[in-house]
Amino acid sequence: MGKNLFVGNLAFSVTDQELRDLFEKIGPVVSAKVIMDRESGRSRGFGFVEMADDAGSADAITKLNGTESYGRRMTVNEAQPRPPRRTMGGDGFQKSAAPRATYPERR
Repeated sequence: MGKNLFVGNLAFSVTDQELRDLFEKIGPVVSAKVIMDRESGRSRGFGFVEMADDAGSADAITKLNGTESYGRRMTVNEAQPRPPRRTMGGDGFQKSAAPRATYPERR
């Protein structure tokens, strides 16, 4: 199975289909997704493409990284796994392993 690729510095007008079409010139694409902002519904300027095989992934990185598309120079590299999110307590404050600061008693 192919690798998931990160595609950065996309023009804000690029759609999922346009991203797919761009990468299908290199090889078969399993999926292509432009990441959208939840609140505004606008593109965040990056996306992910999953190529059908490892050779296609390597080829896409070599051929498309640093090339210009829609007036912007794209970054294409292997996607890294998301770092784990920091957990928050039920009250919305971060729980810390460090002891709480103690203050001298007021008199």
